[in-house]
Amino acid sequence: MNLEPSSTSHDTRLVRVGCDLEYRLENSAPIMFALQPRDTPRQHVLEQRRFITPTPALGNFKSYSDNYGNIIWRTVAEAGSLRVVHDLIVEVSAGLDPHLPHLRGVGVQDLPDHVVVYTLPSRYCESDKLSAEAWQRFGSLPSGWAQVQAICDHLHSQIPYRAGSTFSTSALEAYRAGQAVCRDFAHMGIAFARSLSLPARYVCGYLPDIGVPFDPNPMDFHAWFEVYLEGAWRTFDARHNQPRTGRVVIATGRDAADTAFSTTYGATYLEKMRVWALPSDTAQVHPFNPVQLEGSVP
Repeated sequence: MNLEPSSTSHDTRLVRVGCDLEYRLENSAPIMFALQPRDTPRQHVLEQRRFITPTPALGNFKSYSDNYGNIIWRTVAEAGSLRVVHDLIVEVSAGLDPHLPHLRGVGVQDLPDHVVVYTLPSRYCESDKLSAEAWQRFGSLPSGWAQVQAICDHLHSQIPYRAGSTFSTSALEAYRAGQAVCRDFAHMGIAFARSLSLPARYVCGYLPDIGVPFDPNPMDFHAWFEVYLEGAWRTFDARHNQPRTGRVVIATGRDAADTAFSTTYGATYLEKMRVWALPSDTAQVHPFNPVQLEGSVP
């Protein structure tokens, strides 16, 4: 397994991640899920179980790869209740997020064609509206890692994290509000980076609490961002602003609109959600009892 080199270790670790989602539908409706991590040089799915109840009719469940390479599940759910449970063991690097301060930015003219789109404003990342402040605050720094780290330092120190404080806010809205959740930190980091002509993309995934103080709050999906520096996507997390281990990437895109864990149509409501991300040797091996579920999709 060729995992990206870490600043502290080349070993790997196993993490158990997953979610339990319950919906109520007033009518039959299409629904899509971005819940399936891909195998990449940074992560490898070793085991997984997926349970959907009631079981979709034959031919009424499929998956495809979207424009960003994410694996998307599609189904049409009947009126009533829908439960989706996904439980995985994933092999990831045991080391911390790589710290590579020598990396420099790449001129837009030298970027690969598929990366250029990540320099442009998007729905939740209005880089054009933050450009003046970005250049005033960070423009004098060397292009590349130094600028992105300065962005993370600024956001982490000036914008407090408050769970549940925002909903569907954009980078500019969260920045002006002066409070944020993890998706806002990712959007703000992306917007500032793009303002400096650095390609940046949004990442949705799991982040276990490994090597950090225990957080008693219910776990949720996590969001961070990546910046394209010297030929590869590099991890940055303005919410925590410290190297972490155990990340599992589910989906990437221009912003949260491209990576939503579920996209529903019609009168469809998410009523319950449970997320877990923990070392695989933790005593809480099975966060749910699969025999209680009525059906499964292999």
